[in-house]
Amino acid sequence: MSAQPERWLVLTVRTADPELLPLAAEVLVGQGSWAVEETDGGVVTYLPAPADPEAYVAELCAALIEELPDSAAPEVVWRWQANEDWAAKWREGLGPRQVTERIVVKPTWTEWEARPGQVVVDIDPQMAFGTGEHATTRGCLRLLDDALRPGDRVLDVGSGSAILAITAAMLGAPEAVAVEYDPDANLNARENLERNGVEDRVRIIEAMADPALLQELGRFDLLLANILSGVIRPLLPSFRDALGGLPQGRLIVSGILRTEAPLVMHDAEAAGFRIVRIDEEEEWWSALLQPAE
Repeated sequence: MSAQPERWLVLTVRTADPELLPLAAEVLVGQGSWAVEETDGGVVTYLPAPADPEAYVAELCAALIEELPDSAAPEVVWRWQANEDWAAKWREGLGPRQVTERIVVKPTWTEWEARPGQVVVDIDPQMAFGTGEHATTRGCLRLLDDALRPGDRVLDVGSGSAILAITAAMLGAPEAVAVEYDPDANLNARENLERNGVEDRVRIIEAMADPALLQELGRFDLLLANILSGVIRPLLPSFRDALGGLPQGRLIVSGILRTEAPLVMHDAEAAGFRIVRIDEEEEWWSALLQPAE
């Protein structure tokens, strides 16, 4: 297991207008966070301790003020949390989760007696992100279970713990490419690849997914994007190109609030996609898209 920091910087951002929280989350990601949760009326992230936390928070506040409208009035609260406290917190109550009839996601310290045909994905993230505990991940996995076809070449954009790429490989994809720019997330992802025995089928690329990289990687049959809607929407034309524009190509998008879905659907249709299936859980919206004929 890779070394973990002695303590985490816990950042919580609240806004006067809750509808602007997804935009605040995008700013956090832009400032180096690879996982953001919406909770208690704000968005929260855990980060390894920066060299100068006060300077980091000041820089974050400046970025929020610059990116958010004046009506947002962002408030940033930060505190320290010891690593052992965090580890105990996120392990508490976590157990195996059967997401579909054949997909089970479980923490490594738990047991599951698999039935014939079931795929059991062992995930041990450094923090409680990238497991099957978040509705966006579950939405992606449900859609993936139906959408994956034998022989698919799969791309997972913003792969984090690599749970989606790993599941795709375990379901039969001969090749999955996981793109993630955060080095700490990738250290953890590589451990998860080994743990599930898919190192020969999943390749991790440490980079920011942008149109140039997508073009360089070539054509895929299935794309997975469980990221923020503000990141997904401008990439939709490049996603369509990565599918070759062929009707049999498939794109699964997630990490989208229900309130953001109309904008995503509008941009997807403008980029040449049609909505095939929608998955909704709690306040989150996921969808399977295909290029329009």
